[in-house]
Amino acid sequence: MQNILTPQNRLQMDPILKVHPCLDAGAHAQYGRIHLPVSPSCNIQCKFCKRSFNKCENRPGVTRSIITPLEAVELIAKALQLCPEIRVAGIAGPGDPLATDHALETIKLIDKRFPELLKCMSTNGLQLESKAEQIASVGVKTITVTVNAVNPDILKKICSHVLYRGRLLSGTEAAETLLNIQLAGIKKITDLGLFVKINTVLIPGINDRHISEIAKITSRLGAALINVIPLIPQNEMQAINAPSCEQLSAARSVAENYLAVFRHCQQCRADACGIPGSGVDLADTLYDYRPVLTFSHG
Repeated sequence: MQNILTPQNRLQMDPILKVHPCLDAGAHAQYGRIHLPVSPSCNIQCKFCKRSFNKCENRPGVTRSIITPLEAVELIAKALQLCPEIRVAGIAGPGDPLATDHALETIKLIDKRFPELLKCMSTNGLQLESKAEQIASVGVKTITVTVNAVNPDILKKICSHVLYRGRLLSGTEAAETLLNIQLAGIKKITDLGLFVKINTVLIPGINDRHISEIAKITSRLGAALINVIPLIPQNEMQAINAPSCEQLSAARSVAENYLAVFRHCQQCRADACGIPGSGVDLADTLYDYRPVLTFSHG
């Protein structure tokens, strides 16, 4: 592997990360995580993203319901009864965790009641720079940033619009705004000591020749790991074929020149619970413990 930098070695250097099943291959089949669907809205629209409320689809952006921060804390207590191997409490949707304050409030409550759990979140990065200190202060230790391009001409083909500071941006302006803030946010959050993983959706014909550049740029900013995941054809990209196994393997190989690569992602739901590598999701049992509620605060 080229460019072996200190951030890329943090999986080996930081023992706490060895229990995160979405960061470490060994932990994937040994330790559990719970995703807490507390984030009701998003501030960007990716052309492949389709958020939904149901019990049957196994993909990101899907949950049974939105739960409140207080409900999330109680849900963890019940989840730990079902799966004592849970080591990570994460927030990955169904909207963006930083588009509202629900995720940060949830993490703060969790850190008080379950300080032993590793807290993490996944974000598009549009509010990452402005909320970096707050993210670190509430107890988040690891963060995933979705970066699908580091070239605005490519990114505008992936992102339909961006809602930023009360303005709805589209085209090149939206892409440049999102990209500049994403990259500044990655640099700022790693400077604060958080571990950063990059998520990149591999989209044939759009960013499949761009993966190396994404890995190179984000590595320079302090990211330590990349997760290249296949497009799920839906929404505005339903006519684009998912990448083949060969295309996915090739993209991961070029990314590995700059970043460690996580190869076990299952593209989980926003309310997933359990040990990912076990093939068993405990969410059905967990949500039987509580009434299903929905809410939206923006």
